[in-house]
Amino acid sequence: MPATDALGQRFAAAGSQARIASLVPSLTETLFALGLGPQIVARTGFCVHPRSAVRGIAKVGGTKDVDLHALRALRPTHVLVNIDENTRETVDALRGFVPHIVVTHPQSPADNVPLLRLLGEAFGGVPGVAARAQALAQRMHAMLQTLQALQASPRRVLYLIWRAPWMTVARDTYISRSLAAVGWHTLPAVQGGDGLQRRGRSRYPEFDWDAPWLRAVDLVLLSSEPYRFRPAHADEVRAALAARALHAEVHCIPGEWASWYGVRALRGLPALAARARRLAAPPGSHATDCARRA
Repeated sequence: MPATDALGQRFAAAGSQARIASLVPSLTETLFALGLGPQIVARTGFCVHPRSAVRGIAKVGGTKDVDLHALRALRPTHVLVNIDENTRETVDALRGFVPHIVVTHPQSPADNVPLLRLLGEAFGGVPGVAARAQALAQRMHAMLQTLQALQASPRRVLYLIWRAPWMTVARDTYISRSLAAVGWHTLPAVQGGDGLQRRGRSRYPEFDWDAPWLRAVDLVLLSSEPYRFRPAHADEVRAALAARALHAEVHCIPGEWASWYGVRALRGLPALAARARRLAAPPGSHATDCARRA
């Protein structure tokens, strides 16, 4: 669930003078959808949506290597961070010069509804923001209900996010729960912790192709992010499976469908559900372009 800063401080609703820095790509896109573009003064290099709008906003490094000196110079009044995507060290440093820090931690598609309401409350002093947040929250709720009816037949899935070392997702991550929402249940069946105390490898574990649980996998998905998997990588995975007499299908999907929360989930999750239904059809008509983006 999304939250305010770790001390539980309640910040006042921001007015038109708010200067917002977003260190979370999904939230940057959502801020624009709420009409807060004029208030955004900083973003990470991974904040690429909406493409035309973010070009004019200063970059302050990446999600894990924020340029604190550059960010301080931009004098933000609010900084948006995420427990999985940003480091505790960054947040601790921000507290020295940022009045309001909004810490988010959506752990399932359902958390998008309170996330939108949180942002509507935090920036409700900007005209129109509260109403837009409420409307988007209502659309999200309706979409999530519809998603239940769109589930394809259950599949046991290995979702790849990195290569060398090979890495996947624990079942209590937002990604795994997004996949489960369309009938794709990830393996291995491990829990990574809530992210507050356990991070990194526990939530995004490494594995090797000799792991015994791989025999239960019937679908391998190569995500387009954070590692940009390409067709050659799909061939590499097929070869690794064949060498061990494993017979899972291998396909590529845009990572934004499963990993981006906020406003992107309104079209990402239905797209994920549509792909799940398509892959439930007989093999032969499945898209496998690893370069495809959302």
